[in-house]
Amino acid sequence: MQFPEIPDNDNERLKNIAEFSILDSMPEREYNEITKLASYICNTPMCQLNIVHQKTQFTKSNYGIPGVYTPRELSVCAHAINMPTEILIVPDLRQDERFYDNPAVVGEAALVFYAGVPLISPEGFALGTLCVLDNKPRELSELQLDTLKALANQVISLLELRRSKKQLEKAKAELEEKNQELEKFSYVVAHDLKSPLNNITGLAKYVVKKHAAALDPEIQEILQTMADSSERLKRLVDGILEHSRCEKQITESKSELDTAVFMAETAQFFSYYKDCSFNITPGSSKINVNKTALSQILINLISNAIKYNDKREITINIGFTETASDFTFSVGDNGPGIEQKNMADIFGIFKVFASSDRFGQQGTGIGLATVKKLVTRLSGDISLVSNIGKGTVFSVTLPK
Repeated sequence: MQFPEIPDNDNERLKNIAEFSILDSMPEREYNEITKLASYICNTPMCQLNIVHQKTQFTKSNYGIPGVYTPRELSVCAHAINMPTEILIVPDLRQDERFYDNPAVVGEAALVFYAGVPLISPEGFALGTLCVLDNKPRELSELQLDTLKALANQVISLLELRRSKKQLEKAKAELEEKNQELEKFSYVVAHDLKSPLNNITGLAKYVVKKHAAALDPEIQEILQTMADSSERLKRLVDGILEHSRCEKQITESKSELDTAVFMAETAQFFSYYKDCSFNITPGSSKINVNKTALSQILINLISNAIKYNDKREITINIGFTETASDFTFSVGDNGPGIEQKNMADIFGIFKVFASSDRFGQQGTGIGLATVKKLVTRLSGDISLVSNIGKGTVFSVTLPK
């Protein structure tokens, strides 16, 4: 018996094998189907899918023959990987000086025929073989050999998919870790920013209120500007945090809700606006949805509809419709409307088209960007129809 030679590039080959995370893995249907099909096409009772590692041969899939591990020095496939461009065919292992006294040949298995196609990775390394075996001498036709090669290529395709999946899982885990770190960082920064901002706002307002008579009008104006700027910066910090929390809201599971109850509860959030009335679509329907994300979407839309309304009496219409495949919530108002030239950018983050809202505060341009992000992550769509001077209707459509 001759021991197989070790390829010159074996260290690099072993590193390549590790990338596929195939060693010591459990049996899998896709690979088992390939070995079964190869055995059937080649009319042999046995087939193996083997990976030749540093000291052992790992059998990923067996058909008609038991065993998972074989010492590399006893592996016929270890000889085959030294000829990566050829199919190793041994009509009678008993008559070949390399294998005649191999335990697999003279032992209980009594293997006689072997044909192995090297499994060549995209990087050009022979990882192992797809081989068919028999207990008697035989030959394979050109069609059988071509089919065996094609099946070996399918094994490589499966291995590439396996590697890609592992890489994606690793990237996803790293991204989730970074997102968690970023979220923690955001909360720390927000807390550290909001605390002094609250102090600045409070002190500025206190000085203006308590010492207005003693202060020069210009100083009063400066203090008021300082307080207003601090308030705006605080709203901006809150908006950025809300925008960053979108991903966490999306991960929440769906739950059943009654649309009539949900819309009424949403409108109740704004009950303190005495000059605002709500019209809600009558009737109800039971739907399964990410309630937290949907609440955030509607609250943002209604809040904008109120803040940027130029009418003395505000009217908000909340509607619901559904089809067999999706459902749509709409939020309409009787506000100033949105100019056609601004519609394309209305959902862009930090895009602000009004100098101030009805309360004299400047917007942050984050609310609608957050709505768009949530709707997109929920695989939905958001659209709007607007008439200048008459109002705007936002429609959010989500798949069932």
